[in-house]
Amino acid sequence: MPTKVLVAYGTTNGSTARIAETIADVLRKRGVPTEAVPAHSVTDVESYDAVVVGGGLYAGRWHKDARRFVRRHGRVLAGRPLWFFSSGPLDASATEKDIPPVPGVRRVMTRLGVRAHVTFGGCLEEGAKGVVARKIVSSGKGGDFRDFGRIEAWATDIGSELVSGLRSD
Repeated sequence: MPTKVLVAYGTTNGSTARIAETIADVLRKRGVPTEAVPAHSVTDVESYDAVVVGGGLYAGRWHKDARRFVRRHGRVLAGRPLWFFSSGPLDASATEKDIPPVPGVRRVMTRLGVRAHVTFGGCLEEGAKGVVARKIVSSGKGGDFRDFGRIEAWATDIGSELVSGLRSD
């Protein structure tokens, strides 16, 4: 049963990284050894028993590093307990209602047998990279819409599933 978890993420401005690190912290507190690693730097997933993959949403698509990670490691991921998360809405909508995965993520979820997906609010603040991001911030539409209570609750659910699987052995 799962004993080591990878939380791989694609991020541009660090918002998704903070979500991934929060998920990893919750799992570690539950006694599950977990690493949060940028998706582009992962070379092998064989040593992990379960994987969580997250990506920031940009123009209706998952971050390119998350997409490439899933494409590169798909065969191994399909044989592991696997969860996905997205981050992106720059409003409270992700806290107020369940936002389904974007079509590209939904297709991969079906192919790989992903256990669950959740969309969390995003964060875009002063100093953001990219022309579009800077315009969003300067227009007053940026901000931090991550709900860390919700992120921690979702990670706790994953931890419970993993820990109960460990006990059933």
